Amino acid sequence: MNARKLPPKKNLSSMKMLGRQLGTARRAAGLTQSALGEMVRLDEETIASIEQGRRSLKSDLAHLLDEILQTKGLLATGVANLPETDQFPLWAEEYMEQERVAIALSLYANQVLPGLLQTRSYAGAVLRERVPAYDMEELETKVAARMDRQQILHRKSPPTVSFVVWEPVLHLAVGGPDVRREQLEHLRGCTQLPNLSLQFLPLASPSHAGLDGPLIILETPDHQHLAYIEGQRGSQWVSDADEVSFMSRKYAMLRAQALSPQESRRLLDRLLGEQ
Repeated sequence: MNARKLPPKKNLSSMKMLGRQLGTARRAAGLTQSALGEMVRLDEETIASIEQGRRSLKSDLAHLLDEILQTKGLLATGVANLPETDQFPLWAEEYMEQERVAIALSLYANQVLPGLLQTRSYAGAVLRERVPAYDMEELETKVAARMDRQQILHRKSPPTVSFVVWEPVLHLAVGGPDVRREQLEHLRGCTQLPNLSLQFLPLASPSHAGLDGPLIILETPDHQHLAYIEGQRGSQWVSDADEVSFMSRKYAMLRAQALSPQESRRLLDRLLGEQ
């Protein structure tokens, strides 16, 4: 049997963002989904589907909605510039959306440094290792997006963030010695940020609770706890309370096995002194 060719991926997260803009404009105009639907001769469910990003907003409808909602071409421009595919897979977009508003994050990394801690040069070097390779424009876009994510560490009320990183990651030579030194210096500066804890699990540790791979535990503004596990070709959200508890206990053990934040800072100083 021949394998069925999968359809191209839709730009689902971009559609979702455009739908939110429509919903915001509709509410600002004091209209219900049903009332707006009557004005454009669509049923309430169709309007709801567009606002939720499940149905595409067509160009002619976008122009009509711009007139009704007085959005000055916002929706039509959004449709005209909607990318054919998303910059990131939908599962990654969903994570970054939660990351932007999280009040607490706990991250364990054992392959490369977490994106929230990467310098621009280090991020570029890591992304250039991708197979198949990104073209230059796509690479620059992804690096810029990774840098933008780091704004959560500097917002007025930053989240409480804990990082545990396996020590071999610090010795990764990707990008060359200058990139590595710049990255180590950046990590040293990050240790001074309020609400941020950075610990390294030493290579010589006889115990290691993170052998199954990296993980992220996230607390939302409404105090829901979620776990996120990312692999090479996808990821998994974990919301079941028992499973999140399992991940949280694993992370607590990793923190106990790791160097303290003060010892981790001294490790960075030693590595910088060796260069």
